[in-house]
Amino acid sequence: MEKELNVTDISLGGYVEVEKYRYLYFVIVFIVYVLIICCNSTIVCLIVIHQNLHEPMYVFIAALLINSVLFSSAIYPKLLVDFLSEKQTIFYPACLFQAVLYYTLTYAEFLLLSAMAYDRYVSICKPLQYATIMKKKTVNVFLAMAWCVPALEILGAIVLNFSFKLCSSTLNGIFCNNSIYKILCVRSTRLSVYGVVILLNLGLLPVLFIIFTYIRIFLITSRSCKEVRKKAAQTCFPHLMVLIIFSCFVTFDVSINRLQSDIPKTAHVILTLQVVLYHPLFNPLMYGLKMKEIYKHLKSLFC
Repeated sequence: MEKELNVTDISLGGYVEVEKYRYLYFVIVFIVYVLIICCNSTIVCLIVIHQNLHEPMYVFIAALLINSVLFSSAIYPKLLVDFLSEKQTIFYPACLFQAVLYYTLTYAEFLLLSAMAYDRYVSICKPLQYATIMKKKTVNVFLAMAWCVPALEILGAIVLNFSFKLCSSTLNGIFCNNSIYKILCVRSTRLSVYGVVILLNLGLLPVLFIIFTYIRIFLITSRSCKEVRKKAAQTCFPHLMVLIIFSCFVTFDVSINRLQSDIPKTAHVILTLQVVLYHPLFNPLMYGLKMKEIYKHLKSLFC
């Protein structure tokens, strides 16, 4: 067994030439963070302000965009502080808290996309029952479950994590994610199995449900008139694109941490940043440009 350490601060060893490029890094990340907040918040405000957007589909879109802002806020402020600091460190409990936020909000996105898929299924395939099924109470339950279920399951992993000692004070990353497990003294089978269960329960199952739901929608609408098929394509396409892109980024994230010791440090940082840079900007662009009603309000706002 490796030597146990009694540490309170974790060094973030994933940064590359931060002393040389700290101000460049800071400006780039700050601009991206401001863009994420502004783009997502603009569409959320439009949904809140305009009465015709107070429908379950738009409520879920607003929740998804809020989730993107929260996800970015769990990562970006600490990155900005680290760029301007002499030493890139984080308090160990704070590191665990950041990991909880990171994965809670990641899996919450899958559950929100699942709720949106179900909403589209009821709206397109059971239009006469839509008002009865998708009541305000139902929407609120879906939203609560989307955030609470991942939070509780991820907290379970953190509780298991607390029972193990650290054998290293240096994390090979620029923020805290499942790379934390690599600095533990013991590779716990129990913790690994629990992690796989979370991945299947909160990642794979929602994706399979979404795929199944959209297949059902397209099979049913293929027997309908052209207008119904067009409506289904218009409302489902943005959700599918967001799902595909987000699933790719999550797969990317898991692969990066699995191959952490096999890729150069610079490549590791670049690949890690892909996960947190693009997706929070992609959501508002996709829903702002592809959802007809939102685009109409955006156009009237800026034109």
